[in-house]
Amino acid sequence: MPESPTGINVRDAVPADLVIIVAFNSAMARETEGIELEVDRLRQGVSAVLDDPARGRYFVAEIGGSVVGQLMITYEWSDWRNGCFWWIQSVYVHPDHRRRGVYRALDAHVRAEALREGDVCGLRLYVDRDNHVAQGVYASLEMQHSHYDLYEIDFVL
Repeated sequence: MPESPTGINVRDAVPADLVIIVAFNSAMARETEGIELEVDRLRQGVSAVLDDPARGRYFVAEIGGSVVGQLMITYEWSDWRNGCFWWIQSVYVHPDHRRRGVYRALDAHVRAEALREGDVCGLRLYVDRDNHVAQGVYASLEMQHSHYDLYEIDFVL
């Protein structure tokens, strides 16, 4: 794959990326929510996505052949739009590579893929209400704050 002008290459994750994705997801949970994920459950969850594209899709960003960032998309059908929203989740950029365009490269790649698919009606994500840095990044990429709030019942964590 030719190197991008920024030196950041984005590609679909493959099963060989399992270990780094698990490590990044674990670090993200620790950093953003102060929780330790159960590693076997996490590994199985990441494997489920890597093994079954209907569950979602991981993208990884590389610099010099090393994975430095990731995100996952999952799918939500919109009957109102007769199209599919791609939900951006599991966003993580290694601390040594933050503020260097890694997320911007991931975002550009996902947008291009979504437009190429033809039935994607939009991109959505959720962000911690106190994560103002991430909110600023998303706003700078023309994402708008939604008028929806998220409610949940978590049966696992």
